[in-house]
Amino acid sequence: MSEAPDAALTDEVISVGRSLGLDAVGIAPSRPFESARAVLEERKAAGLHGGMQFTYRNPARSTDPQRALEGARAIVVGARSYRRADATPVDRGGGGVGVVARYSWEDHYAPLREALAGVAAGLEQRGWRAKVLVDDNALVDREAAYRAGLGWYGKNANLLIPGRGSWFVLGSVVTDAPLVTVERPASDGCGSCSRCMPACPTGALGEPGVLDARRCLAWLLEAPGAFPEEHRAALGGRIYGCDECQEVCPPNSLEIRRRPPPAPGTGAEAHIDLLWLLEADDSSLLQRVGRWYIPGRDPRYIRRNALVALGNVGDGKDATVAGTLARYLGSDDELLREHAAWAAARLGRADLVR
Repeated sequence: MSEAPDAALTDEVISVGRSLGLDAVGIAPSRPFESARAVLEERKAAGLHGGMQFTYRNPARSTDPQRALEGARAIVVGARSYRRADATPVDRGGGGVGVVARYSWEDHYAPLREALAGVAAGLEQRGWRAKVLVDDNALVDREAAYRAGLGWYGKNANLLIPGRGSWFVLGSVVTDAPLVTVERPASDGCGSCSRCMPACPTGALGEPGVLDARRCLAWLLEAPGAFPEEHRAALGGRIYGCDECQEVCPPNSLEIRRRPPPAPGTGAEAHIDLLWLLEADDSSLLQRVGRWYIPGRDPRYIRRNALVALGNVGDGKDATVAGTLARYLGSDDELLREHAAWAAARLGRADLVR
């Protein structure tokens, strides 16, 4: 017979998580996420995943905590805020700057992972097994957080924490410790609000809570191959991620007023010089933005994104911009030549294309 849930241990785990910097901590049961698996399989079959592999690669695995830790009894879920005060871009002249999504201004997963590792260490010291899962294909973290009662699924498909919003990274500790689990998912707090849906630049939110990754700029910036031409103008200056559906979300706006966010950390980058991205060598690129998801760790995809952004925010009359485009138009890389040609035409420099 299994050991009864330990309320004192549960309270201690939650207290430790908060003391280590987590903004919210909850405990979810370790039963398979059957409804989440059905949704993943249904959307994958419909093509809505757009080729995305994260948690879609093997829905049976990413929705079953037992696959991560056999004998698991509970999932400790932690949320850590990544909201920071707005950063003013530095004028880079005709080349312009690329815009980075807030969660990637700096590495917010490292302190989240460290906090959860501390929770896991405490459980292991008591003789229990524990496995930390952060930004991992092994578990659908939003579903774990939802089941732990941390928040609800918004119409933009993000998890929103009551009174706090969605500017959080999520992670879990799967354990066989006898923790008291929550069976009360947070109630829907969106109500009739649907501001996020029309705010999406490409209409990727066709219906509440359903994201079409084939139109999602954040995913398209990470996907291999050519950036879809029909969505290039909508990309604007973005080079990694997209925050539009969160920027217009009322709970997020209220959170900013209630708790003004701290300044970005040292070294945080909300904007990056596009011409630098297009001039730097492979090693320099990966050293600077290697924390991003880059297909095959191939820097050409960073350059692809930068070329599209340059076509949207650059100045075609600027000599340096023209020189950079001309260099890429002569590249041996067909992918980069094609995106450079689009950028040149967009900036009124079709004369550069031979």
